[in-house]
Amino acid sequence: MLIRSAKVQFLFWMSFFSVVLYLWIVTVGLQTFVLPDTKPLHLPQNVVFLLFILYGLLSVSVLAGTIIATMINNKFYQKFFSIFMITALATLIATKSMFG
Repeated sequence: MLIRSAKVQFLFWMSFFSVVLYLWIVTVGLQTFVLPDTKPLHLPQNVVFLLFILYGLLSVSVLAGTIIATMINNKFYQKFFSIFMITALATLIATKSMFG
């Protein structure tokens, strides 16, 4: 059995929770704005607040993972978090451009 350092375990769990948060954001966005039977007449405030909180948690976890991966010079997690940060920001920009 391999015993990993605490920093690598932290990076693994940060990457896991980042992916879970991103999938949660995409799921809530699709269920609320893309897939409903009727178009909402006004923007649901509770969903917008939830998405705001989830994006905040996602940005904190991705930035923490990027900083720790850079500090211990772990190339795999540096690439993972960099690509994930670009993907999350591209999704945010695409969503903003579609829904105004």
